[in-house]
Amino acid sequence: MSPEPIDRPRVGVPYRTRKEELTSSGTELRKYLEAVGTAGGDPIELSLALSSEELGKLARTLDAIVLPGSPADLEPSLFRSERHPKTADSDPDRERIDFALLDYSLAAHKPVLAICYGIQSLNVFLGGSLIQDIESELHTQVAHDSEDEHGAPETFHSARIEPESRLFELAGAADVRVNSSHHQSILEPGRDLRIVSRAPDRVIEAVEWTGDANWVVGVQWHPERMVLTESFAQALFVGLVEAARKASVRA
Repeated sequence: MSPEPIDRPRVGVPYRTRKEELTSSGTELRKYLEAVGTAGGDPIELSLALSSEELGKLARTLDAIVLPGSPADLEPSLFRSERHPKTADSDPDRERIDFALLDYSLAAHKPVLAICYGIQSLNVFLGGSLIQDIESELHTQVAHDSEDEHGAPETFHSARIEPESRLFELAGAADVRVNSSHHQSILEPGRDLRIVSRAPDRVIEAVEWTGDANWVVGVQWHPERMVLTESFAQALFVGLVEAARKASVRA
């Protein structure tokens, strides 16, 4: 007898930074939780203070992972680079939790949606490198990092999506409009990551895992801020939840 699909997959979402967790500054985190809930998942907040044992036990109860954005930057030594003057402080707790979740998710074939800092974390975990400051290193005319006084992105730009990709299926088009709120991006893709979207200046906007059939998608923009207005943003979270349901049936 075939197992029944789960109704609301449990989707783990770590805090953006340890500081935000300690100060109960969860406004931005709630956007991810609400996006998962609207898509049909059961969002589970993940503390950055969990021990390895606690995290391992909790991870086994999860059906999928969302790696959110963060005001922190990854420690450059993790991708064999010297620190750029404009690189923000790292958050060792967030790095530790992200890498442990990715290690578990890839081994257990649990779907992952990695967003902004999350795509960079995914890439570094898989051995890739980062551009530490787009503006000063690339001198591009495309504004990637511009925010209003509330911290929400006010800059949008186009992105081209590769055909025959998961992202293309979700978007239903090759050319999309995305919000932009980041000063770093992928330089060299990590192991088994395929570039599936770029901005007009060739900055990498999305990647997908090709190591096996597991649903792992990373995007540099912020779909959690667009789920109420953009069908493509909604489709990303729905795609994650549906992949989690399918994975639970296979398991």
